[in-house]
Amino acid sequence: MWGASGPDGFDCSGLTSYAYAAAGIALPHSSRAQSQLGTPVSRADLMPGDIVYFYSPVSHVGIYIGDGKMVHARTFGQPVAVTSVDQAGYRGAVRVA
Repeated sequence: MWGASGPDGFDCSGLTSYAYAAAGIALPHSSRAQSQLGTPVSRADLMPGDIVYFYSPVSHVGIYIGDGKMVHARTFGQPVAVTSVDQAGYRGAVRVA
């Protein structure tokens, strides 16, 4: 659900903001703004906790969890999911912690 920041529902940037807040790191509630934070990371150098972002302009984010997978809020009405990071629209990643 767009604009949702949990814990009963999330949009994509709400989920990343919520997870990082639990670690004491404040993120903006905007996928585009999150994609511009921290240090850019290549696909080959992804580490758990990196924010991965999708599309141009950026309109989706998730959190890399290792082994080629990410956790993300996919779309309205769908539960938070773990999926492959290698999806259509992948544009890059940043490390903010």
